[in-house]
Amino acid sequence: MQLDNNKILITGGASGIGLGLTRRFIRENNTVIICGRRESALKEVAAEFPSLITRVCDVSKAEDRTGLFDWIAKEHPDVNVLVNNAGVQNWMNISDNDFFAKANDEIEINVSAPVHLCKLFTGLKSLQVIMNVTSGLAFVPLSKVPVYCATKAFLRSFTLSLRHMLKGQGIEVIEIIPPALNTDLGGKGIHTEFPPVSEFIESIFAQLKAGKDELTFGMSEQRAKANNEVIAELFNRMNP
Repeated sequence: MQLDNNKILITGGASGIGLGLTRRFIRENNTVIICGRRESALKEVAAEFPSLITRVCDVSKAEDRTGLFDWIAKEHPDVNVLVNNAGVQNWMNISDNDFFAKANDEIEINVSAPVHLCKLFTGLKSLQVIMNVTSGLAFVPLSKVPVYCATKAFLRSFTLSLRHMLKGQGIEVIEIIPPALNTDLGGKGIHTEFPPVSEFIESIFAQLKAGKDELTFGMSEQRAKANNEVIAELFNRMNP
């Protein structure tokens, strides 16, 4: 992937990994568009980067996803990179009364949204790269976030197939596989002991420069390379 002079759309680009990607892509001399549900968060990032383009969009809603694509096709038809980063993580148990409601929210945002956006944006003539953000938990699930792990396993599988399907069209498909990082994913204060997003971003950009299409860091690298025996051992350790 060429790292400069792109026009890039990042879903969920105002916080966490999305914000880290936004900042770094702008540093690399790219035009960046971010979307998210909270206008206040988008405005806060735009105040930091005057060149940033923002769009309020709830990717859990099919009509918002279609509206986002229609707006891009009309106003920014030269977008050549789609980053499916938006995600939600719920710590929950199947005995919870709101379990299915939360599960459905995760499925819409973590699965339906990237699949739908991939379908829409492959119809954009300028598209050259799709980046999907999965997780180290796609390989070894944590039972406290059962549906989140399953959605990321789905997205990894879909990404592998998508890479094969789009090879003939010249569209590069890259998987970003983060480990636990110090973000607010799942709730404030849950991940404070984990590495900062900045370290992760530096690592994956070095891998992008090396031409890799599966970007790992720390524990996610270990899990992505693990065999079934190691995965079983990690699962037992993570889920005592």
